[in-house]
Amino acid sequence: MKTKLPIALSNKHVHLSQADIDVLFGEGYELTPIKDLSQPGQYACDEKVDLVGPKRTIKGVRVLGPARKESQVEVSLSDGFTLGTEVPIRESGKLDGTPGVKLVGPKGEVELEKGLIAAGRHIHMHTDDAKEFGVEDKQIVSIKTVGERALVFKNVLIRVSPSYALEMHVDVEEGNAAGVKNCDLVELIK
Repeated sequence: MKTKLPIALSNKHVHLSQADIDVLFGEGYELTPIKDLSQPGQYACDEKVDLVGPKRTIKGVRVLGPARKESQVEVSLSDGFTLGTEVPIRESGKLDGTPGVKLVGPKGEVELEKGLIAAGRHIHMHTDDAKEFGVEDKQIVSIKTVGERALVFKNVLIRVSPSYALEMHVDVEEGNAAGVKNCDLVELIK
């Protein structure tokens, strides 16, 4: 049974609906891909927006594509302190009850009523990978890192889809605390 998988550190970023893209960048605007991401069909865009919280603004936050059904802003807990907003840890797409944030683009502003989260630790797995690891969609597992700052990440959500590529995602703060970098191998220990 397979136990090793790559890890990736996720920095703050924004996923936008087409309606919000139109307000922030102009009617009918299309995002400009600059780099493919590890998950098939996902990419970093040339576009950036500012996040405006009650306390401070975080400038130049990268937009990721393609457009989504609903806008979502993923930040670290420290980013939440900077903005002046308590940020809940949530699974991507689970936005009910989350705080909003103002987005400022070159052509306009959007006041999100919800959608500001710190993404929970998770692993993307193709259906074939899930079989090889002996896990299933929505299962909660633990992951062990190696090195001088080795630790065990608990409460890691498995997300299985035939459109996913194998990779664990943690935010940049968690990755730095564990002393890991992109593409390091970690161990699933259930």
